[in-house]
Amino acid sequence: MTTRFSVEEFARRLEVALGGRLVSVLLYGSAARLGGGRDGPRGANILIICDPVDPSVLAALEAPIAAWTHGGHPAPIVLSLHEWRTSSDVFAIEYDDLRAAHQLIAGRDPWAGITVRREDVQRQLELELMGKLVQLRQAYVAAAGDRGRLTLLVDRSASGFFTMLRTLLRFMGKPVPGDTESLLRTAAALAGFAPDALAPVAAHVEGRAPLKLRERDPLAAAYLDAVARTAAFVNDHSSH
Repeated sequence: MTTRFSVEEFARRLEVALGGRLVSVLLYGSAARLGGGRDGPRGANILIICDPVDPSVLAALEAPIAAWTHGGHPAPIVLSLHEWRTSSDVFAIEYDDLRAAHQLIAGRDPWAGITVRREDVQRQLELELMGKLVQLRQAYVAAAGDRGRLTLLVDRSASGFFTMLRTLLRFMGKPVPGDTESLLRTAAALAGFAPDALAPVAAHVEGRAPLKLRERDPLAAAYLDAVARTAAFVNDHSSH
């Protein structure tokens, strides 16, 4: 049986391992949105910013990260300070979502001078949604009769899709609800898809219920339609 330790304890181990090379430790994702540092359904997401990131830093990170992931958490993202400062155009959605919901666990606030441009968010949102749509359709036609593959198809992409829905609402100047069901309904009203059919996906993303699809489950088709309509909405509202 694995035992999770707190994000604060993880940060303390990182400080011991890295010393002055550790710049910031940020908690983000569902754990940060839930507040109070509580783990999300799949563990706590952590961003580690170091200066620099070199072989000695990676070696020093091995032990604390191994203990962290052994407790059931996803492996942290590790960036150098230079990478962090120069990548908001490439990862505009991720920066936008992280800035909206994060907690500084250790080190200094890394946001000074970081700008996420609206045009970069829109460009990445279009690219990600269309890429996801193409991949989902390809996988869907191959997996329609296989309930295990259908479940995996939705499971692996749902969290990213909900991130895009939050980004879409912020991009359109709309408030972003904290819970996934309200988020789904608000985004659905904007993009024009039916939210009720996707309630099991929202429950799964929040960790309230496991996702289990049947063969040719209409949920998979509804999910695919939601992605398609969201992509079409973003494309129709493109400024270029």
